[in-house]
Amino acid sequence: MALNLSQKQEVVAELAEVAAKAHSLVAAEYAGITVDQMTAMRKKARETGVFLKVVKNTLASRAVEGTDYEGVKDSLVGPLLYAFSMEDPGAAGRLIKEFAKANDKLQAKVVSIGGKHYPGAHLDVLASLPTRDQALSMLLSVLVEPATRVARALKAIGEKQEAAA
Repeated sequence: MALNLSQKQEVVAELAEVAAKAHSLVAAEYAGITVDQMTAMRKKARETGVFLKVVKNTLASRAVEGTDYEGVKDSLVGPLLYAFSMEDPGAAGRLIKEFAKANDKLQAKVVSIGGKHYPGAHLDVLASLPTRDQALSMLLSVLVEPATRVARALKAIGEKQEAAA
C-alpha cells in the first residue's frame, strides 16, 4: 500500500521522535521471515521495550537526521526492519539475536549505540550489554565490596586479640 505525503510525514515524525529518545538501533534484513514470525517478534518487542518498525529506507533516513543515528543513513540499503531500544540499550540486540537463531534470513546489517555505528557483526556485543537491573546489581556489588572487606578485617583483628588474651 502506497503512502500519501501526509502519511509519510507522520511516519517520519514518529520515527524521528523514537530515534531522538532511543538508546540503540539495530537495522536488520528481514526478507524471508513469515508473517507469524514477524508477529511473534513484534509481540516480544513490545514486552521488552523495543520499538520495531518496517519502513522505507528513504523515510528512515529522513527520520534519523539530527539524531545520534544520522551516520547510519549510508548503510540503509535493501528491505530493513528497524529496532530501537527505548528502555535498555541491549534490548534491540537481544531481540534480533534471539529471532535470528530461529531464522537465518534475519541478519543484522547496522548496529548503532551512543552515536557510534558498527556493522551487523557487532550484534553480539550489543546483545551482551547488561539490562538495567543487572547493571545496578553489579554497581551495588562494587559499592558493597569495600565495606565487606573492612568488616572481615575487623572480625579477624577481634579474633586475634581474643586469642591473645
